[in-house]
Amino acid sequence: MNKLPLQLGAVIFGFSILSSAAVDYGNGKIFDITHKITSQLPSFGSMEGLGQFIWLVSSIKNGSTANASEFKLGTHTGTHVDAPSHFFQKYYDQGFDVTSLSLQALNGPALVVDVPRNNNITAEVMKSLKIPRGVHRVLFKTLNTDRGLMHKKEFASDFTGFKKDGAQWLVDNTDIKLVGLDYLSVSAYDDAAPTHHIFLRNREIHLVEGLNLDDIKPGKYTVHCLPLRMVGADGCPTRCILTP
Repeated sequence: MNKLPLQLGAVIFGFSILSSAAVDYGNGKIFDITHKITSQLPSFGSMEGLGQFIWLVSSIKNGSTANASEFKLGTHTGTHVDAPSHFFQKYYDQGFDVTSLSLQALNGPALVVDVPRNNNITAEVMKSLKIPRGVHRVLFKTLNTDRGLMHKKEFASDFTGFKKDGAQWLVDNTDIKLVGLDYLSVSAYDDAAPTHHIFLRNREIHLVEGLNLDDIKPGKYTVHCLPLRMVGADGCPTRCILTP
């Protein structure tokens, strides 16, 4: 059988096969923006953090041939996504759980923006950010990161988040389909339900909460967020990364 010319083979299969050094992996940079799940991870409303969440059920030390663990986590633990069913009973009944979320929305070009540090994200703040039309994924880096809130086990109800007017402005005036924030909720504590209702009502906007943006500079990236396919789950921990 005739072999394909090298250049034709490369075109057909969509990648360079000249040498391993020629493969482009985005300069080899991957920014992991997922917080580690530990017993000290903050948990919504708790002053004691997450606590023990994983247990060995069989142990090599105790004579088993392998170590095997079980874990128990809330669906909104650490870095996680929200499903429409989180704040809408009708969507819960209709099965709009995390398996209904769009991978197209959760993966692709993204913008990391610095939010003014003296305010929640209001309509005025959103206007000031000047996010252009055509941008579909935005990660909002706020005072939460400066304060290191995701590294403290005590829940902080004074975290920075979206006010309902800021959420409505985003829905009405941008093309954003993924909203990411650097604490356990995208909404300010006292606007939790109204803000989530605005974001999730049409099932088009995807919420990613608890991001680790400690060493991330504002700018353009590619984001990848992959939650588990958990049927019936109104939220789910997710692994999120950025590449340049």
